[in-house]
Amino acid sequence: MAVKNAMTNDFLHSAYGGESLAHMRYLTWADVAEKEGFNNIAKLFRAISFAERVHAENHFKEISGPTTDYTVTAGGVFGYNNTVENLQGAINGELHEVEQMYPVYLQAAEFQGEKGAMRSFRFALEAEKIHAKMFKEAQDCAREGKDLDIEAVYICPVCGHTVYNEAPDKCPVCGAKKELYKKF
Repeated sequence: MAVKNAMTNDFLHSAYGGESLAHMRYLTWADVAEKEGFNNIAKLFRAISFAERVHAENHFKEISGPTTDYTVTAGGVFGYNNTVENLQGAINGELHEVEQMYPVYLQAAEFQGEKGAMRSFRFALEAEKIHAKMFKEAQDCAREGKDLDIEAVYICPVCGHTVYNEAPDKCPVCGAKKELYKKF
């Protein structure tokens, strides 16, 4: 079912655009990290790229409705620098989503009674909080010339919840089972 309210519809389109940009940006920055010898930071970028794709797909599904052209205005961090600087860009983008974008989008969807959009925005907001912390940890390591000390990154394919080393038995955000998590 397509959203009924224009404001929530606009916010879903914007969020879709922003998450799509983040998905591609993190893949590019993963290649930079790998070339600099930060294989686990590259792994983190690739994993979170997948989580951003999950968010984009969730928003896209909520937009629904007829297939039409739509101009999208979406914020995005741009730059192709070294890993420390790229991580700062990632941190800035995630914090923007956590502190400004998703709280407003979620509140509008709640006000307008758009349950699917509320779910999609809440899933993204909860994951982005984790991503900001993980990128900060990675940046602290990279500043010291060290890689992250991790075995794997696990992403919930339903909501984008992200954890190191082992998936939880049940996703704390959406309730998905451990077996569904994608390992990077």
